[in-house]
Amino acid sequence: MDINEILDKLNINALNAMQEEAVHCVLRTNHDMVILSPTGSGKTLAYLLPLVQQLDNTADDVQAVVVVPGRELALQSDTVLKDMGSGLRSLSCYGGRPAMDEHKWLKDIKPHIVFGTPGRLNDHIDKGNISPYGVRFLIIDEFDKCLEMGFNDEMSKLVKKLPGVRRRFLLSATDAEQIPHFVQLGRTDKFDYLQAEEQVPERVALYRVDSPVKDKLETLSQLLRSLGSQSSIVFLNYRDSVERTDEYLRKRGFSTSAFHGGMEQKEREDALYKFSNGSANVFVSTDLASRGLDIPGIDNIIHYHLPQGEDGYIHRVGRTARWDAHGRAFLVLGPEESIPDFIQGNAESYELVGDLPEPALPKMATLYIGKGKKDKISKGDIVGYLCKKGGLEPNEIGRIDVKDRYAYAAVARHKLEQVIKQTCGEKIKGIRTVVEPVR
Repeated sequence: MDINEILDKLNINALNAMQEEAVHCVLRTNHDMVILSPTGSGKTLAYLLPLVQQLDNTADDVQAVVVVPGRELALQSDTVLKDMGSGLRSLSCYGGRPAMDEHKWLKDIKPHIVFGTPGRLNDHIDKGNISPYGVRFLIIDEFDKCLEMGFNDEMSKLVKKLPGVRRRFLLSATDAEQIPHFVQLGRTDKFDYLQAEEQVPERVALYRVDSPVKDKLETLSQLLRSLGSQSSIVFLNYRDSVERTDEYLRKRGFSTSAFHGGMEQKEREDALYKFSNGSANVFVSTDLASRGLDIPGIDNIIHYHLPQGEDGYIHRVGRTARWDAHGRAFLVLGPEESIPDFIQGNAESYELVGDLPEPALPKMATLYIGKGKKDKISKGDIVGYLCKKGGLEPNEIGRIDVKDRYAYAAVARHKLEQVIKQTCGEKIKGIRTVVEPVR
């Protein structure tokens, strides 16, 4: 499948300048490549679009390894590749779940591309689950974050285990002071789209919201109520603060998703899915959500806790105004807080006045369906099931994600109880299954 077919499938009209240069480098040269480009500019597609043209989908070997700093980016990049419909097989590998499960999937799927964290990739190669000898492409995504998180030794060991690598692609939203020698870059094309004079895109409007008291939760509640049904990420610096804030907002009627590194992987996937499919309009998170997530259409970034540095601020705000969209960023300040010097630009005061509406409910709700790919269930099967058994119209069904043993489906919120009632005890493709809401 050529690039234009993939773009049509993804409903993308044209590549941006950075992507055009990346595609040309990969397809028309034999050089290594470094891409420095802002968050949200499409770096994942920049390397995947030409990469899939270089791999052999008739082989059973791993031909490309993509190193990422965390599980969210591994999952997300894997999803992007699958959405491209290129015919290439892939798998994401990361800590926090049994390595034996991944071993089985590697054996069954025989992926051409593996997206993984450094430690887990080393583990699979050491155990013979991934053969290093067919790997020709090494991609390090968010390489600055990988270095920042202390993966130097693990990445160095990984590179030494891949003797057949011919080309290396590095991608980042910030510039590292230097690229370690172990990466072994050869002749390299570097594309720097970071603009030193522009800390965040002009498409992001910056506001300050002053709280009269140190505990800013009531001010946050008022701010969110003023924003209506728009999608917002609320950033905090600590896990317990995320849980406290999420509980506070839920008790006041907001539809939220909480997200932090102390949660079980399934809980994090549920939370991310609810927000990305429109079943929750407030995402309460640590800085874990500031990188590696590509959720389109985020309207507002709210700094409940001030970011701890300029890079953190840039990555948080980079969640909104992606591609050519516009967005807003809000700094919630207590009586003794001020805007840090590293935040550039003038923050306009945002006044919370007048009668504020009750918390807006999202338009969608998420269903868990207890069957998936291994049960021969497809997206089309789920659409038919929800329409025929659940009484829905096609336009009342949103995003559907089918996993190996279960599936998620977004449905119109006002039809949720109807669907639950009408599908109770019904079969999908002749198989009884559980259908329940994801709260």
